[in-house]
Amino acid sequence: MLSIGGGTKTYSLSSPDDARQVADYIWDNFLGGKSKSRPFGDAILDGVDFDIESGELHYAALAYKLHDHYAGSSKKFYLTAAPQCPFQNNLLHGALTTGLFDHVWIKFYTNPQCEFTPKDPTGFKSAWNQWTTSINAGKFFVGLPSSHAAARTGFVSSHALINHLLPIVRSPKYGGVMLWDRYHDLQSRYSGKISGSV
Repeated sequence: MLSIGGGTKTYSLSSPDDARQVADYIWDNFLGGKSKSRPFGDAILDGVDFDIESGELHYAALAYKLHDHYAGSSKKFYLTAAPQCPFQNNLLHGALTTGLFDHVWIKFYTNPQCEFTPKDPTGFKSAWNQWTTSINAGKFFVGLPSSHAAARTGFVSSHALINHLLPIVRSPKYGGVMLWDRYHDLQSRYSGKISGSV
């Protein structure tokens, strides 16, 4: 997957036409199109992940244009997104309401109002229910830090995840758990502790 965006505030799309041109560039250089400047040569990535943390305008146009490219291909390409867990204030809301996204990796960390705590999971439940009932997407994933060091807040112990969090999210819309990040996971071995249960 090609992940676009990130935590810096230095990117934007100026118009729907700009978004469509970016989609064409991504398609030609990283996915199923043709270009003389493909950074990975003949390698064809599986899709695009929207990790948009700056601005919201025109990302729906980007999603629609990528989907148009996908529709003309025999290979399955994916659209995924990694929004912050507060539903109402999410920067990707417009793009996600297109109904085009296969997977949504909701970041339930660095946002205390919707992080999971076993003693009071109310905020987490509310956010999860809003996402899974209001957005039409293939599957939703619970995004968590893989250790205390991986994010400022939001770490959930493997015991609490297995025994308290997973019973809340189990539904046809549940896709699994997304961990941030691999470096910290290698240190904590968190994924190995939960892999048999997720």
